[in-house]
Amino acid sequence: MRRTDFAVPRSSAVPDHALSGEVLAQYQVVRHETEQLCEPLAIEDYGIQAMPDVSPPKWHLAHTSWFFETFLLTPYLPGYQVFHPRFGYLFNSYYQTVGSFFPRSQRGLLSRPTVEEVYRYRTHVDGAMAELLANTNDSRRDQIMFRTVLGLHHEQQHQELLLTDIKYNFAFNPLRPAYRPAPEPVGKPPVLMQWLGYDGGLREIGFSGPGFAYDNETPRHKVFLEDFQLASRLVTNGEFLAFIEDGGYRRADLWLSDGWAALQQRDWQAPLYWEKPDGEWWTLSLAGLRRLDLSEPVCHVSFYEADAYARWCGKRLPSEAEWEVAAQDCEPRGNLREAGFLQPVAAEDGARNGPVQLFGDVWEWTQSSYRPYPGFQPLSGSLGEYNGKFMCNQMVLRGGSCVTPQSHIAATYRNFFYPADRWQFMGIRLAGDAD
Repeated sequence: MRRTDFAVPRSSAVPDHALSGEVLAQYQVVRHETEQLCEPLAIEDYGIQAMPDVSPPKWHLAHTSWFFETFLLTPYLPGYQVFHPRFGYLFNSYYQTVGSFFPRSQRGLLSRPTVEEVYRYRTHVDGAMAELLANTNDSRRDQIMFRTVLGLHHEQQHQELLLTDIKYNFAFNPLRPAYRPAPEPVGKPPVLMQWLGYDGGLREIGFSGPGFAYDNETPRHKVFLEDFQLASRLVTNGEFLAFIEDGGYRRADLWLSDGWAALQQRDWQAPLYWEKPDGEWWTLSLAGLRRLDLSEPVCHVSFYEADAYARWCGKRLPSEAEWEVAAQDCEPRGNLREAGFLQPVAAEDGARNGPVQLFGDVWEWTQSSYRPYPGFQPLSGSLGEYNGKFMCNQMVLRGGSCVTPQSHIAATYRNFFYPADRWQFMGIRLAGDAD
């Protein structure tokens, strides 16, 4: 299922009951997938929060239910009774306009509600959502359907965060537990990096047309680009290791000032999850600790590390407009969550047909600050807090990762993180100016 299929049909010819049935089926699939992702967990794993940016798995399970309860069931289902009067305080993430919320950094301190109660909460919300969608046939239909699909994409974002946070929580444990076994990628030699040229001029980026998009992907607008080059594949572990061995983490001349300060404060010496217990490099995956594969894309690096590496190479990171122009005619396929690896894998040789690894494997840092597009209008009401208020001090990433659902990603998707963040599946694609 592609992202363009995972959306509310816009045609007025679609009967109410058919539309409701389609969206309800999508709802049930996504909600079940979230719970499937939690099946490998022990009960003790559900409440762990190893750092403030990570949330416990049971919080993700409850928060995604709170979203439907708050933005759909309470306003649109007559007679709906909230599951628990204090859950709105515990599981609101950051929506100031719907009330106060429990501090993010303290989510892991709560033993209650129990995991069992959180699952009962999900069942309660699911039953009410089925009732709402089965009886939506009035003027509120379009708004209910839009909010439901938005809620499903929101839950898919949390599916990705769930896996990302589990990996960080497990890595914090000296026992180095594995989340679940995963297929071993076939060992491959590194694919030659080629430089693909793109014409500049007046181009268009941003979402336009039928289907779902987040508000921050709109409106479609014109940008002017100089001719540019884009690397045919992602930077590998072996290539980044050469940067380390050349003193990359000790050379202040390669680093932005804030990056150099972060490096010293946090004692960065390698990407997150790299370690050297026996003189050889190992890395932690969701399947456990394993030897570093030099052909795989480097992962779990900050924007500062990506930028320093690009400087070391005499290159740069692409702008988000350059990345999107290169990706516009590419199918959003690749090593996404459905592939089952839950880990970046080595590139296939396909540069003759365009760049590879644009979708999946790792989110690709760009040099672009997360800012509103010209003419941007956030969603009305409380849902306007979803994206717009974060458009400051963060950097844009593109392309999805090995834990991103296939039906969630698109060429126009704008992810964003602070430049020092590393725990998400983040990597590097180089760019350069035309010769």
